[in-house]
Amino acid sequence: MRTVLVTGAGGGIGAAIAARFAAAGDRLVLADLRAAELSTVAGKLATDVVELPGDLADAEFAEALVERTGPVDVLVNAAGIYPATPLLEMTAAAWDRVQDVNVRAALLTTVAFGRSHVAAGTTGAVVNISSGAATRARPGAAHYATSKAALEMVTKACAVELGPHGIRVNAVSPGFVTVDSEANPVTEAYAAAVSVNPLGRRGEPREVADAVFWLAGPEAAWITGAVLRVDGGSTAGAAGLPLHWTGETAVQRGKEAHV
Repeated sequence: MRTVLVTGAGGGIGAAIAARFAAAGDRLVLADLRAAELSTVAGKLATDVVELPGDLADAEFAEALVERTGPVDVLVNAAGIYPATPLLEMTAAAWDRVQDVNVRAALLTTVAFGRSHVAAGTTGAVVNISSGAATRARPGAAHYATSKAALEMVTKACAVELGPHGIRVNAVSPGFVTVDSEANPVTEAYAAAVSVNPLGRRGEPREVADAVFWLAGPEAAWITGAVLRVDGGSTAGAAGLPLHWTGETAVQRGKEAHV
């Protein structure tokens, strides 16, 4: 039985990740700002669960999570916020809170995780939850997109330094996933615009959870510093675009291009 620490476990993708590890019989330690939602998630899991409510923007809370948990085999940094803030309305406080929760907390928990394993001479695995926003900016998300791009580099940097100690650090980057979140709501118009992909549908939290579970397990033992895109193919390209040439004109021009 492994001990798995999941941040941002109060709902959505974090809750699905917790459920996936619980189904395998792992012991869960769950952290989230929302104590009530955290208890609801914990109550649905048929395994040993420890709840640690708190604000991951608080550096002391983030740094102490691993120590409070005891030996942790797997760390999943799933906590993240994505408020919509137009660039011309951006403030230092709005910017800093997103970076603190989405990037700094993941770094601090990973550092604490690494120190614990190095001191004990044991190995472990970290999986960070990134986003397609790491490579594609969008209106109102300058802080969020920047945080996820930074998180992917944190993943690689930690993989390089912790790899020699037998600690793997990877990331899963979901595309648009159907999540009913009061903390991070989205409009249907936004969801429809960003969920276009070659597979033609939105993702489900359990599909992201399956990818996290695999990356944290022995089947991925030779994988570190990787970012796994679980996005229905949206990173590959836009399948819904029309042909830029059509009909006989397209055929003729294609022939002319090879003359």
